[in-house]
Amino acid sequence: MATQKPAPAPAGPKPTRARHLVIVFAVTLAIVTYVDRVAISQAAPLISRDLGLSPVQMGYAFAAFAWAYALFEVPGGWLGDWMGPRRVLMRIVIWWSFFTAATGWVWSHFSLIVTRFLFGAGEAGCFPNLTKSFTTWLPRDERVRAQGIMWLSARWGGAFTPLLVVWVLSYMSWRRAFEVFGGLGVIWAVFFYLWYRDNPRDHKSVNAAELAMLDGADRTASGHGDVPWARFLKSRTIWMLWLQYFALSWGWYFYITWLPTYLREARGVELQVSAVLAGLPLFLGGIGSLFCGTVLPLVARITGDVGRARRWMSCIGFAGAATMLVVSSRMADPVWAMVAMGFSSFCNDLVMPPAWAACMDVGGKYAGTLAGSMNMFGNFAGGLAPVAVGYILKFTNQDWNMTLLISAAVYFAGTFCWMFLDPVTPLDEPAPGRA
Repeated sequence: MATQKPAPAPAGPKPTRARHLVIVFAVTLAIVTYVDRVAISQAAPLISRDLGLSPVQMGYAFAAFAWAYALFEVPGGWLGDWMGPRRVLMRIVIWWSFFTAATGWVWSHFSLIVTRFLFGAGEAGCFPNLTKSFTTWLPRDERVRAQGIMWLSARWGGAFTPLLVVWVLSYMSWRRAFEVFGGLGVIWAVFFYLWYRDNPRDHKSVNAAELAMLDGADRTASGHGDVPWARFLKSRTIWMLWLQYFALSWGWYFYITWLPTYLREARGVELQVSAVLAGLPLFLGGIGSLFCGTVLPLVARITGDVGRARRWMSCIGFAGAATMLVVSSRMADPVWAMVAMGFSSFCNDLVMPPAWAACMDVGGKYAGTLAGSMNMFGNFAGGLAPVAVGYILKFTNQDWNMTLLISAAVYFAGTFCWMFLDPVTPLDEPAPGRA
């Protein structure tokens, strides 16, 4: 008699995909943040005219956001590690949305600085808390790609904001426009708070199969108030993360502050054309983030070393950003100059996914605090660079090329940081790890 073959074991339930909605929330919030922060660069000539501001005064208004953003990065990330992103993000999004609207209510240089400072204080906790969410809600092999998608969305939000602002300004004043932009964040905060949970285990949409994919979620989701600052300060990797992000942000802040003014004053570009060209660096930067998030895992598999792949990609990004910025300064045609600047931004954003993935892998349950501290250093650069541009223009008789060449030099310095950086070993593990 023929032997009966055993029936195949029944397949287990497929993992749910609730974690993908976390990426959707991150993407939409990234867009809102860049709409809110980039709008002022396009409205700057109108604000300067109505308030009677000089370039140096406008530079301080740009810098007020960056300094507050820098100073409140670590508190914002620490709150996410302690309280969880759900409560923190809901509160800070409503906070900065209010001060986005309040930008339209300013009446003097001082009131503009105060309003933009308070706006920056709110936005400071955004990306550290989103990084904390990714660390908890995403498997390790999905994190870099998620960071690439999020930063693509952030950059594209900023890229299309100039066109959006020009369109909105055709229907209303710049004061009313900021009120409209402020309403976007409030809507996001309500939907996020209703859906999101700090621990995937507490969400009814997550089944056991998906939870099994999220190795260590319970540990990273647990709240804590203790941050190993001594280990942070003694770690060469963390210092290199901080310094490379300072170098990355110095040149990039030009795109969301002075670029529209540069196009009109140095290149003689009209308002509508300026809105299109000003979006080019952010548009190509977003593609750079997505490109890196897609290619980096392939490079890591080929080399067999995630840390080496991240270092290579970041060094290429810094060197390319510096080179293309120098090329842009030598271009006579404004369109080709902006194409070169756009590819500088593309190279800039090749560094973004490796840097933020390093925060997740090195930081672990302290990912929010580490991400906040890295972004703090980036925004120290953002606080210095716009003011430096104002003074460079003042003392060089409006030599815009000098500002670009200085940014290129700072970019190039970032390559050396990545040569001494271990972007995969967790802070609390002595042995090298793999992402």
